[in-house]
This record gives sequence, C-alpha cells and structure tokens, in this order.
Amino acid sequence: MLYSRNLNTMKYLIICLLLIIQLQACEHADNNQILQNRIDTLEKKISDTYKPGFGEFMSSIQVHHSKLWFAGENQNWKLADFEIHEIMESIEDIKKYQTERVESQKIDMITPALDSVNAAINQKNPTAFKTSYILLTNTCNNCHHAVNFEFNVVKIPGTPPFDNQSFKMDNTK
Repeated sequence: MLYSRNLNTMKYLIICLLLIIQLQACEHADNNQILQNRIDTLEKKISDTYKPGFGEFMSSIQVHHSKLWFAGENQNWKLADFEIHEIMESIEDIKKYQTERVESQKIDMITPALDSVNAAINQKNPTAFKTSYILLTNTCNNCHHAVNFEFNVVKIPGTPPFDNQSFKMDNTK
C-alpha cells in the first residue's frame, strides 16, 4: 500500500512537472511570436526607409566635381580638400546603399584618380591638380562607358555651379 501511494505521488509529481514544462513551452512560443511580430514590423519600417537613389548620389558628385575644379583653379586648397572628400564620401555611400547596381560594382575604378587629385591637393600643386583633375574627369567618363551611361558625359566646368559662392581663398583673416 505504501508502495502504491508513493507510486501515485510520483505519477502526480511527474504530471505536474510535465504540465509546468508544457505551460512554459506555450509561454515561450507566445514570446517567440511576439518577437517575430516585432522583427517583421521593424523589417517593414526598414524597407520603407528613404534610401537615396543612384542618380541623387551622382548629382551630388557632379556638384562637388565642379566646385572642386574652381577651388583648385583658385588654389583654395582647404575648399578643394573638402570637395574631394565629399566626392569620396558619396562614392562610399554608393557602395553602401546601392549594392545591387552594376554601376556600384564598377565604381572602384575611380579610386586611383581620386587618390591622384587628393595627393595634388595635399601637395598644393596647381599643375598636378589640373593633370589629376583631367584624369578624374576622364575616369568618370570611362566608368560611364563601362556601365552603358556613355550619354552622360562629364567635362571640366566653364562656370561655377553657384554664383553665391566665392572660390578664391579669403586672405583677409
């Protein structure tokens, strides 16, 4: 009889333990569903987040390319340094945000030309700047050809993109 009572108590404890485990599993499953719902919501928000298009990056580079020319022509090396780094930053952003584009896969071809312009700016060498800027411009066009955008021809600018900016270094300060 004692054996039977112990066996019943043991069965009762096992059943209680199994119920507790099952309840925890259900609670865990509910937590998993809650977490999955939150993940799904965040993924939707991310997919709807604004991401600049390739053309927006290129338009920005076009402006900086032009401003770079006038800064270098006026030997405003601080402004030229700023502009070359803006171009470099845009190139990095293209590689980060436009990975699916064929153009992004070819864009590293511009790096040696950017490095050349950057070196000329650091040396404050007007002759090297002009030579490397021409190389940069030609490399842009070569890249455009490589990705079937040959109709988009880049050239050395003739007039500043903005008439409200002076490209001469202010030596009064």
